[in-house]
Amino acid sequence: MSFPDLVPDLARLMPGLRGRLVANQSMAELTWFRVGGPAQVMFSPVDADDLAYALAHLPNDLPVTVVGVGSNLIVRDGGIPGFVIRLTPKGFGAIERVGEAGLRVGAAALDKRVATIAAEAGLSGLEFLSGIPGTIGGALRMNAGAHGREMKDVVEHACAVGPDGARLVFTPADLGFSYRKSAVAEGVIFTAALLAGEPDEIPAIKARMADIARHREESQPVRERTGGSTFKNPPGVSAWKLIDAAGCRGLRVGGAMVSELHCNFLINFAAASASDIEALGETVRRRVLESSGVVLEWEIKRIGIPLELVQTRAVRLTGPKS
Repeated sequence: MSFPDLVPDLARLMPGLRGRLVANQSMAELTWFRVGGPAQVMFSPVDADDLAYALAHLPNDLPVTVVGVGSNLIVRDGGIPGFVIRLTPKGFGAIERVGEAGLRVGAAALDKRVATIAAEAGLSGLEFLSGIPGTIGGALRMNAGAHGREMKDVVEHACAVGPDGARLVFTPADLGFSYRKSAVAEGVIFTAALLAGEPDEIPAIKARMADIARHREESQPVRERTGGSTFKNPPGVSAWKLIDAAGCRGLRVGGAMVSELHCNFLINFAAASASDIEALGETVRRRVLESSGVVLEWEIKRIGIPLELVQTRAVRLTGPKS
């Protein structure tokens, strides 16, 4: 199964592009669930200027999707039509100290690596990132948090590129952080951020990070093919408690299963398809609604199209950007 190859046409339309274009890149290779169809075109920009050039010159009718490291993502079995942007650590993974207590970090820097570099620099307040799978770009988009802290507590400003290629800078007020989301428009792509820490003793910081690692190991299926926390916590209650009370612990659909260790995690335990995982999540939502009256909201992002819609949703270029 594949989409029409757009790479030759895009290369002609954007001769100044420096990043890599790949047709029908397998997304199952890039997501932690290890499921999903291909990206019609995968673009890995060299730097923020290359990203801005691409966005400014893409054809207007070409859908654009941004993915990160694939830790909190279900790509449907039909894949992702259009232009898929994936920032890589080579171009967007730099981490450097700024002043006494700041860290400038690229959007593709792994959260855990940022926490580790901060600890080695004697900066506290960023330990919570060591318990969050994914990258800084995703953490900014969803105001990621754990162990009592969130991105809103540490972001000084964030840099981004708009859908028209414009370079943008967001203050904390601009970001509009709330529980597991920001107010920034979906078409905006984060490229970097300045994070604020606090000077502290390195052994004390590393001890707190060790506690976080031990807690994750004991309470979460970190060695399984999973996408992290599946549903947001409703006000005043933990999602896992509602799922457990609805009798969903260990529930299976095809090759997908609700974790018996932590039932707000779904697992690809036996060659599951993306549709297995999504159907399992929807079954959990239905059972929780029936048992408690609470509507669970997905925290995992679901993108792409079902397999049966590939032919009708395939993208073919019709002309240059106007």
